[in-house]
Amino acid sequence: MSGARHLASIQIDEASLAARGSEIDHERKVAMHDLLADNAFNPVGVEHGGPYALSLLERDGRLVFEIRSEDGEGLAAHHLSMSPFRRLIKDYFMLCETYYDAIRAAMPEKLETIDMARRAVHNEGTELLIKRLEGKIELDFETARRLFTLICSISLRAANRGDQ
Repeated sequence: MSGARHLASIQIDEASLAARGSEIDHERKVAMHDLLADNAFNPVGVEHGGPYALSLLERDGRLVFEIRSEDGEGLAAHHLSMSPFRRLIKDYFMLCETYYDAIRAAMPEKLETIDMARRAVHNEGTELLIKRLEGKIELDFETARRLFTLICSISLRAANRGDQ
């Protein structure tokens, strides 16, 4: 990524992550790798020009974006309710499970249809994230898409605990 307004590191609070299947863990790792390889991340109103370090965590049903400079200086923190994301995340994981089941059952004729539905839900979640971060953090679509994948892994734990 050219320019300084990007993420140089990202950390997900391990306590915020759920026990998950290997497929979900793999998606999270790929999203983190791809996110760090190419992203556009600009915290609105932050004088520091980047690059940034981001910590994602879940606290009391809220998604927390802690933004720091690379040397650890706290720059901003944004708290978003996870409630607006719950239905999309639930649908996304259901479609992921169906997709992985179809792979294991060697049903290639169903894979394309399931994958299209999964991508549509993922895109809807990405657009919601961009909207919810409006005025707080400017992101491009691909950065938001990868962040939504990470948010899903956090939300899965909160859903398993029954947080609202």
